[in-house]
Amino acid sequence: MAKRSRKQHRSKPEKPQRSTPEKQERSEESASAPAPAPRTTVSAVEMGARQREISVSEFFTKNRHLLGFDNPRKALLTCVKEAVDNALDACEEAGILPDVTIKLEPVGNGGPPPAASQATRFRITVGDNGPGIVRQQIPPIFAKLLYGSKFHRLRMSRGQQGIGISAAGMYGQLTTGKPVQIISRTGAKSPAHFFEVQIDTKKNEPLILEKKQIDWESPRGTQVTMEVEGRYQKGRASVDEYVEQTIIANPHVKLTYLTPEGETKELPRTYDQVPESPREIKPHPYGIELGMLLKMLQDTKSHWLSGFLAGDFSRVSPRLAEDICKAAGLSPRARPRDVLGQPAENLYKAIQATKIMAPPTNCLSPIGEQAILAGLYQHLKGDFYTAVSRPPAVYRGNPFVIEAGLAYGRGPEQAQADQQKQAIPLAEGEEEHGNEHELARVIRYANRVPLLYQQSACAIFKSVLDTTWRNYGVTQSRGALPAGPMVIFVHMASVWVPFTSESKEAIAEYDEISKEITLALRECGRRLGAFLRRRERAYSEQSRRDIFQLYIEEVVDSCNRLKGGKLPVAKLKEQLQKMAMKVTGGIKTDEVLGKNGSGPEGLPHSIIVTPEGIEGEVPKVIAEPSPTANGNGPHSAGAKDAEASTVTSKTKTETEAAKGRGHGRARREGGGRAAHRTKTDRRPRSAHATAASKARARRGKG
Repeated sequence: MAKRSRKQHRSKPEKPQRSTPEKQERSEESASAPAPAPRTTVSAVEMGARQREISVSEFFTKNRHLLGFDNPRKALLTCVKEAVDNALDACEEAGILPDVTIKLEPVGNGGPPPAASQATRFRITVGDNGPGIVRQQIPPIFAKLLYGSKFHRLRMSRGQQGIGISAAGMYGQLTTGKPVQIISRTGAKSPAHFFEVQIDTKKNEPLILEKKQIDWESPRGTQVTMEVEGRYQKGRASVDEYVEQTIIANPHVKLTYLTPEGETKELPRTYDQVPESPREIKPHPYGIELGMLLKMLQDTKSHWLSGFLAGDFSRVSPRLAEDICKAAGLSPRARPRDVLGQPAENLYKAIQATKIMAPPTNCLSPIGEQAILAGLYQHLKGDFYTAVSRPPAVYRGNPFVIEAGLAYGRGPEQAQADQQKQAIPLAEGEEEHGNEHELARVIRYANRVPLLYQQSACAIFKSVLDTTWRNYGVTQSRGALPAGPMVIFVHMASVWVPFTSESKEAIAEYDEISKEITLALRECGRRLGAFLRRRERAYSEQSRRDIFQLYIEEVVDSCNRLKGGKLPVAKLKEQLQKMAMKVTGGIKTDEVLGKNGSGPEGLPHSIIVTPEGIEGEVPKVIAEPSPTANGNGPHSAGAKDAEASTVTSKTKTETEAAKGRGHGRARREGGGRAAHRTKTDRRPRSAHATAASKARARRGKG
């Protein structure tokens, strides 16, 4: 063992390493190589010399995705949307019913135009019948970013930032190098001006390539043409869907759409009233921050602090202005420009702590329930339509109005087709995909403009998901949209819509906004639930009637045999059929099921519900309008709807008999109070005899 350990610990002699010629060359090169140069540094003077101003045009040229030009398909839609928004704003502000024409043409690169599905360039032309644009304003409007008339005024409008149409022209300039062509005329006696303009991206100034007067067939209006790189594809979030949704929220617009495939779509006007023009308001004290207050103090023309508060803000009276100055420890006669530092901060805190009336709402122009119903009714097939307008609310001092609409069902034609399809047996392994597998569709609007992208980031979509639609008879999975053939319409009208980005595709999630959207959706859901429950009851009554019809023939034959064949068979059969119809709801059931063609404006299987009641030829079995109905009354609540619809034919007969027995004033009172009769006293008040009525009756007999 000792020998083995000595052998193991015996160290082996190291072999001398041979130096190859390659290693010798490397060592010589490393020895002869110069030392690395010292790292150069930049002085503060040199760094300061590199600083320069960045034009807003240069910024958006590199960040065009912020404006909605992410991909060719979306860019094509954004260009069309910006041009149409400007056209509609100009027409409505001038009090003109808009006639808008949209034309998309595929353009070939030096050759014949390809098919629409294969084209990569398109020529967009949008024309209107608006008031036109004066000659001096045409170049900056279409070729200068952040230039417009809507940014500094507090009133509802589609455009807000002065970026849209000029950004569309800039995108066309970047992708195709072609200028924007504009034709505009302010009146039939005025000349038509033609301009070709581009943007100088370094200076953010318009470059006029050509300007002249031309002959134009339109007596008034504006036409803009641009050539852009894009991709045309039908379906969701396409130009076609934008056009369809625009006409739903703007039924006062006549729109002509010439598709890239050569098809012409005429979308007629379904509402012949121009929306009321909103008025400009002053900023509300609750909607400003400390920095904005300091700027307003320096820019005001008022000489006194109290006059500044009363004159530059809305809802601030002279007396309230003095109270604010007193709470801030400042003199009402102080000069506004001298209020700086801590006194200005005290003034801001006093404003926020003072109770001030909400801002006026005449700066808004909501769509209105009738116009929403007209748009949904004309362009969406369904069995039920409703619309709700919430009272005005305020977020951060900005007034806004939430409107919601709902279209449910597939229409009578599709319902018949589905019934015929169900009669065909399914093959082995084939599953039936009915209405319960179809999710509802949500269409969102901000100031009458459709929002087609970033749906999951929008406050409207989140409010639809948070609403419990199962309470209203509609199936819904947790965290998902309700299932069924349903279209949910939500519109926000405000002087300043809080978009999540400059591309104006989603609304920010403020608590006040989400609350109003949820309340509007719940009201629509209650009306839908009432309609579905009543229709279900009507189907049940119809099935009972069908069972009675099966046995009427046998009952008549049996009775005829008992009478020895002397019974009037036709008369007995008619009486039994009347009895079966009376017991199963009478004509009310037929009206609910749409068998007699009833409905608003003759549309079968449909009703329209508004806060004033139910419009159209709607049976009482669905809802009985109350004289004081305002949308929040008993007929809107889901729990009380069933009680309101349980008026039977027997009660109706008793009411008519009581009216016939009444005399004088009692007869008039009975007609007005018959609808409010309770089950405890089935007689109307006109049927209760009084001493005076008995005396008149005796005198009449004598």
